[in-house]
Amino acid sequence: MKQPSALPRRIAYTIDAALALVVVVAVGGNLAAGVWTFVVAIPLWLAWATIAASGLAIALRRHLPLVAYGLGLVSLLPGFLSGNALGPTALLAIGCALYTVALEYPRSRSLITMGLGLAVVVGFELFRLGPNTLASTALAGGGVAGSWALGWMTRQRRANLVQLAETQADQAVSDERLRIAREMHDVVAHSMSLIAVKAAVGNHVAREQPEEAQEALRVIELTSRETLVELRRMLGVLRSGDGTPEAALGPAPKLSDLRTLAERAGQAGVRVELTGELIDDLPEGVALSVYRITQEAVTNVVKHAGPSACRITITEEPGEVSVEIVDDGRGEGSPATVGGHGLIGMRERVAVYGGDFEAGPLPAGGFRVYARLPYAAKEMGAR
Repeated sequence: MKQPSALPRRIAYTIDAALALVVVVAVGGNLAAGVWTFVVAIPLWLAWATIAASGLAIALRRHLPLVAYGLGLVSLLPGFLSGNALGPTALLAIGCALYTVALEYPRSRSLITMGLGLAVVVGFELFRLGPNTLASTALAGGGVAGSWALGWMTRQRRANLVQLAETQADQAVSDERLRIAREMHDVVAHSMSLIAVKAAVGNHVAREQPEEAQEALRVIELTSRETLVELRRMLGVLRSGDGTPEAALGPAPKLSDLRTLAERAGQAGVRVELTGELIDDLPEGVALSVYRITQEAVTNVVKHAGPSACRITITEEPGEVSVEIVDDGRGEGSPATVGGHGLIGMRERVAVYGGDFEAGPLPAGGFRVYARLPYAAKEMGAR
């Protein structure tokens, strides 16, 4: 799994180089000024080499973390022997390199690297036994272990971020598939139900009533053409990432299109009464959901209730809209007893807006579908 970088690589390298330069200038300046007294006399060239190795380790920690770590360990011996700032400088280099090792390498390998560093640090501290050995050992060892822990926690956090991003991407794909499935079901199921009904009528009356058979064929042709337009629109939305102008995709159905929906249901033998106000200023997503819920409910009436009557009532209140579809249930089937995804799709559309959904048979016969969709004020302002 690829780890994301907290900083652009060039900026990170520049920061490391700047830090290394500051360390070399600060420590080297004090060395050149002669302000330190070495506890154990070491050659001046070795002191400068120690400073250079520590600075190089800091500068190389992202390029070659293990090499940088080795340079830090090598510079530790003269740093501890001298008893001045060379020791803390070497520990700083070790900590920076070990952080990167824990960040870039597997846990087992980075733990071995940390263990080596702890052994070297503790060994050097014990070698130069003194009154403050215990405190200095704890401080140096804690610095090494803390550097590893910080690097490992950063590695885990980045891995979790990658996993979260992958999960969100998978969820987005799943949600989009579900949305497409709902749209395809609503469009195809409604249209094919009308086509099936009119085809059955046409086949039944073809000989005795050729005029009615021709009317059925006309409805089938019209419904088929409208369905193809809807399918092309949805496919156009799927291809819109290729640069297709949004205007070329065609408008989504609106509440005013419910009149056409009622007329088409009437052609299939279902008398539809449309009451309430067809609001034109609803947010597009809300209007589309109301249309699709109504479309699916009317489709169920056509498929399962037989020749019957159906009433659609749309009500708008501040910040919400509701739709109720009730049929007189003179057919033998019902959406509750016939398998399919229609009611599931309607419930999912309502759940997107945190609304209420009810569907079930009525005591006196028939079937009722009710949906309430609240919408935020910001959706109204975005129109």
